[in-house]
Amino acid sequence: MRIAVIGAGIVGVTTAYELAADGHEVTVFERHGAVAEETSFANAGVVAPGYVTPWAAPGMPAKVLKHLFSRHAPVRISWPLSAADLRWMWQWRQACRLDTYLANRERMQRLAFYSREWLHWLTDSLQLEYDRSPGYLVLLRSEKDQRMVQPSLQVLREAGVAFHEIDAEQARGVEPALNPDTPFLGAVHLPDDEVGNCRQFAILLKRAAADAGARFEFGTSVRPLDRASPTTLLVQAGDATPRQQAFHAVVVCGGVESAQLLRPLGLRLPLAPVHGYSISAPIHEPLNAPRSALMDERYKVAITRLGRRVRVAGSAEIGGDPRRHRAAALRTLYKVLHDWFPGAAQLSNTCAAVQEWKGARPMLPDGPPVLGATGVPGVWVNLGHGSSGWALSCGSARVVADLMSGHVPLLDIEGLGLERLLG
Repeated sequence: MRIAVIGAGIVGVTTAYELAADGHEVTVFERHGAVAEETSFANAGVVAPGYVTPWAAPGMPAKVLKHLFSRHAPVRISWPLSAADLRWMWQWRQACRLDTYLANRERMQRLAFYSREWLHWLTDSLQLEYDRSPGYLVLLRSEKDQRMVQPSLQVLREAGVAFHEIDAEQARGVEPALNPDTPFLGAVHLPDDEVGNCRQFAILLKRAAADAGARFEFGTSVRPLDRASPTTLLVQAGDATPRQQAFHAVVVCGGVESAQLLRPLGLRLPLAPVHGYSISAPIHEPLNAPRSALMDERYKVAITRLGRRVRVAGSAEIGGDPRRHRAAALRTLYKVLHDWFPGAAQLSNTCAAVQEWKGARPMLPDGPPVLGATGVPGVWVNLGHGSSGWALSCGSARVVADLMSGHVPLLDIEGLGLERLLG
């Protein structure tokens, strides 16, 4: 088939590779100048399937309200809030019911474990070399943090995830560079989880997709799909005259903007941009830097080592001006880095290599992404991965490629289709 893929983030690139590897004629349209320029650009890089759970969970609305005036809140509501933001928040609140949460958590983790297997297979079979390291440590500052993490540990037990509850001394054995002046109770060590550079992986897989025959058209935007001819795209490269291109099928992987692309077809997806932040800086002294990936459970901030850089990522911000970096969110990231690894990174004001980033995660209110057919002939989706795009991308792409080729996916895809939302 002649297939168009809209979007070249990590989800679009993995989808393009799988389809091209299956022998399809693939063209990828991306409005930016390269792959992984938005949500996939500077995320934390953590691949921890047991910790992939819906944000819509029992008790979360109360936690969000509690954090409204907190100095270092992991979740923030910013003004202005659009009508779409308010509708999304209402749907999210409805999805916080226990039965809904449990069903969606199982769906996300099922996909996450499959995706990690497929990530490893791609990495090994294609001999991809990108910054990655094994292990994940969840730091617990106090007994309260330890109590709060217990439900998550029960989830890990039920999923069969290997983990160890360890004290502070044992945690320092795993991560020797932890600040000796920062007291903490202990940690949860997940030896089978890992961290990897999502953007590097996307660049490498883009090359593999091109070797398999996929074409990438960068700097090219796609107009909303036409109900009369949904697989004929109207595309525009820069200031050039828009042109039509016909395909047998279209896969929409374009992040938050995908909702606008699909709306003329009568498909109203409740996608919202939930923004996250990160800072990335060169390592100043390797012995003072983390070995792999850590999560500060209290502040929900991840610290990861990606080659010669340290990345600190966190925050979930709803609403506000997407172009404005919220100073309080960045201060939290710097605080957490200083608490655990002071002196690890070059953070001086004169260091141009320090990168402060804000990215929009395309999130559905109930948690899992939507994969597969839309009901509109020839139109497929691979959307709504939220903050778990890196952890879910490889498996999602393989599922969509199998479905489009008429094969039964190796994964049970119950609850991952568009009918979950439209029903």
